[in-house]
Amino acid sequence: MNMRARVIALVLASGITVSIAALALIPVAIVTLFRARRLYAAVAARVARLVLRLWGIRVVVHQDRPFPRTQTIYVSNHTSTLDLFVLVALALPNTRFFLSGFVRKYVPLGIIAYLMGTFFTVPQSQHVERVRRFQRANRILRRTGESVYLSPEGGRITTGEIGPFNKGAFHLATSLKAPIVPLYFQIPRDIDPGLGFDARPGTVHVHVMPAIDTSGWRLERLREHKESVRDLFICWHRSGVHHVESTSASGMPRTALAG
Repeated sequence: MNMRARVIALVLASGITVSIAALALIPVAIVTLFRARRLYAAVAARVARLVLRLWGIRVVVHQDRPFPRTQTIYVSNHTSTLDLFVLVALALPNTRFFLSGFVRKYVPLGIIAYLMGTFFTVPQSQHVERVRRFQRANRILRRTGESVYLSPEGGRITTGEIGPFNKGAFHLATSLKAPIVPLYFQIPRDIDPGLGFDARPGTVHVHVMPAIDTSGWRLERLREHKESVRDLFICWHRSGVHHVESTSASGMPRTALAG
């Protein structure tokens, strides 16, 4: 099978897989009155792992401790269309996501994202509406105590660099006084499709970095906080963050996600 035919076949297989999952979740959501968000998220994680397996993508998670069970703000670099499936496959505990509203154009993905309680964003150019949506998310998260994931690089996919960071994640962290846990995605260039779908078989490494305490953060220093976290990502990106040991420093083994 040539490369173009392979990509077309895998895109179709992935689309069918996600569509079946979305259709299966709709009656479950109706029966559960759309309130079983954790159940929908667990199903979505299995679907994401299946899609990654179809593409021959293995995900290895490097962490010294389990993901926190308390409210946490997760952030990561954004380099690939693979990121969305890897993030969902991680099954972060009790975590909602911020995603571009553009995702809703892919109806099955939009259905699953909606059921997971995703906060859909609008472009930076729509400043008033964007602020309104973040304020609504802030109120919901303050009430529920849930965790949330945001990409500080927004919808921009960068290759070979860490792009500029938006303020949203850091504003939420400051307001909620929730720690930030950075996730550094290491995707080899020879398997990274970038903005496209031409992913090659290989291994994606997710490095779960130490939590950043935000209890002393102030909104008037938001830009400083944002840039300090971006500097960490730049450092990890330039150093390569290679993990060659079979276990972490704490003895916790590396985790390969299963379907």
